[in-house]
Amino acid sequence: MTKSRLEAFSDGVLAIIITIMVLELRTPQGHGWSELIRLWPTLLAYVLSFIYVGIYWNNHHHLMLTVRRINGATLWANLHLLFWLSLFPFVSGWVGESRFAAVTMTCYAAVALMAAVAYTILAAVIVRADTSNHLLADALGSDTKGKLSLVAYVVAIVSPFAGQIGTVLSGLMMIAVALMWLIPDRRIEAVLEREKRS
Repeated sequence: MTKSRLEAFSDGVLAIIITIMVLELRTPQGHGWSELIRLWPTLLAYVLSFIYVGIYWNNHHHLMLTVRRINGATLWANLHLLFWLSLFPFVSGWVGESRFAAVTMTCYAAVALMAAVAYTILAAVIVRADTSNHLLADALGSDTKGKLSLVAYVVAIVSPFAGQIGTVLSGLMMIAVALMWLIPDRRIEAVLEREKRS
């Protein structure tokens, strides 16, 4: 199968996820700066979630540049990823409304972990789908960055149980992973560049 429908569908779903997140934002009750400042947890949760969805969109695009052919398993693996990403508006709103309560932070980190696991599964399924997808296998290598992200998410899930300091640590882990992935995956760009030169 060609990948065009998978890419178009994924782009559409990710655009809807971002739209839902922004529609969940509520305007302040009053018209002063103090009312806006009171909404900082909701705004911060929205910004972080927007960045996460943007990172997945960007890296999904780079991932698809290495793909020549897909199969039915690839479609299901992609849907699995989109399912977890579609939960970001829910956990983002919950975290913001609760002002970063421990349980909500754990759930937010769990959704982020499952999205990362789904992305890892998608990459593995694509590599197995067809031998022409060897560029992705070359780019992934040992995937140290991906493994570090999974460990950070697990820490972010567990740490809120340690109290307020643990909740802060959870948030810092989530921000650290976002910063780590903010720049598109250079491994894929390097492999594509080598392929173009050869």
